[in-house]
Amino acid sequence: MPSSQRVLFACFLVVSLVLTACGTAAAVAEPTAAPGQPTQPPAPQQPTQAPAADPMVMYEPAAVTGDIIAAGSSTVFPLSEAVAELFRDEGYSGNLTIDSIGSGAGLERFCKTGETDIANASRAIKDAEVESCRAIGREPLEIRVGTDGLAVVVNKENTFLTDITKEQLALAFSTAETWADVDPSWPAEPILRFSPGTDSGTFDYFVEVVMNPKFVVDATADVGKGEEALLNASNLQLSEDDNVLVQGVEGSPFAIGYFGYAYYQENADRLTVLAVDGVAPSAETVDGGTYSLARPLFLYTTAEILQEKPQVAAFIYFYLTRVNEVIDEVGYFPAAQDALDASLQAWRDATGS
Repeated sequence: MPSSQRVLFACFLVVSLVLTACGTAAAVAEPTAAPGQPTQPPAPQQPTQAPAADPMVMYEPAAVTGDIIAAGSSTVFPLSEAVAELFRDEGYSGNLTIDSIGSGAGLERFCKTGETDIANASRAIKDAEVESCRAIGREPLEIRVGTDGLAVVVNKENTFLTDITKEQLALAFSTAETWADVDPSWPAEPILRFSPGTDSGTFDYFVEVVMNPKFVVDATADVGKGEEALLNASNLQLSEDDNVLVQGVEGSPFAIGYFGYAYYQENADRLTVLAVDGVAPSAETVDGGTYSLARPLFLYTTAEILQEKPQVAAFIYFYLTRVNEVIDEVGYFPAAQDALDASLQAWRDATGS
């Protein structure tokens, strides 16, 4: 073969080998993804999030220790006792003391001597009591927990009295000596009167809504006239113990008394509850505002106490969220939901929860 042909053949062989090698490489490197859609790397796996901790766990009854001291209204007392029993049943193992000494005495312990964590009251705190609290560095925090319908009661053997007006009631607890002095159609028998003592919020409330409208003409000049008229009445027995009042009314068909509805309900087989101005106390009349002797029930504490004593904060939170489970059986009536909500918000603001 001539030399020129050998050179051409060699060149042809080299080109063929190069093309073959390129084709093989292209086949090996061919991408699996569609043109224009490059393969994406797998997304990194997100770490598992732990469930958020419930901030209210710290206020569960079993989670708190330390003592709780409350004192005050004999009216609020059975309600607080019922809530306290639930609180203990759900794990609280500390000492929870509740003294029934009257709203005034309870607020004195809370505001003057600072002995208690909670004051129970069947009336709103007075301006003078607020000033006493502030004098010892306490700013009262009001917590609404329920509603009471004040019960006016007579003996089961009383056959002449089923309804009484507030004006007649004021006479019956002041200047009238006999029932005939209140209404000529009633017996000329001496009235036996049974009233909570002067430390009681029930006494204060009765003076305010029953006695003062009858005896106070000038709110400035006649301050104390309603209370004075009641305290000067003959045949009057005062007691901070509502059970003593129940026994007193039970002892005579010509007796009359008043106290929180719970004590009437507890003794309904022994006493008769009166309608006042034509309306008897009941869940419907109290909640609807038609019974004129309905009143709010309160606890008082401070933001500082709630922050410094988690056990007190836990008890009041428990009280607000569970009170309606027991209030009916105790004999009182639930507060309006907006009132309970406002109290719970006050608790949250105070504790930062």
